[in-house]
Amino acid sequence: MRAVILAGGRGVRLRPYTTAFPKPLVPIGEEMAIIEVVLRQLAAQGFTEVTIAIGHLGQLICAYCGDGAQWGLQIDYWNEDTPLGTMGPLVEHVDELPEHVLVMNGDVLTDLDYAALLAGHAESAAPITVATYDRTVKIDFGVLTIGGPDNDRIVAFEEKPIESFSVSMGVYAVSSATLRAYDAGRSLGFDELVLDLLRTGPAPRVHPFAGYWLDIGRPDDYDNANENWEQLRPRLLPS
Repeated sequence: MRAVILAGGRGVRLRPYTTAFPKPLVPIGEEMAIIEVVLRQLAAQGFTEVTIAIGHLGQLICAYCGDGAQWGLQIDYWNEDTPLGTMGPLVEHVDELPEHVLVMNGDVLTDLDYAALLAGHAESAAPITVATYDRTVKIDFGVLTIGGPDNDRIVAFEEKPIESFSVSMGVYAVSSATLRAYDAGRSLGFDELVLDLLRTGPAPRVHPFAGYWLDIGRPDDYDNANENWEQLRPRLLPS
């Protein structure tokens, strides 16, 4: 089984932590980098080959992860000279990919079963499967619905509503055939790919998940992960 970890971003939202380090290398619990948690999980679930797409400060990721032997993995690297978006690096190297591949951001903490996600995708014949998580958002204001003939009247009102959404976890299973529809060398985001599939079909598939998931994208989220690392460690890392 093959996985591609996207680790080329600049981590702007996580500054100042990412001033000197790429985001996947920020430490968790003063013990290991986020990307090491991911690599340990992949190895425990039967993945043998991992490609890391690097860009900003990518040489530090190469130095930390090496060839992957310490985790029983074979790691190689794709170096992005220019940012290619979430899916662009895979299009660039589509001939190197197996029929189905796991793709994920390098800053995700979750106890998702990656192998089950990939296996379910392969059986589904979907172009892409997106791991999804339900988020509940409380709006701290009275929400007005505006309408009327001149669009200047309140037609509905709700005080501090609670909204629920299914969001992408930043973990996907993709078929290489889906990527061959695009030209190499151009940027291709996850959003662009999904919108294209919604227009042309077949529709993307979802893999709902209700376990632990945290996208280390903001200082508050990163601080939360560190504060709770002792409780999270047995859940996130295989024994």
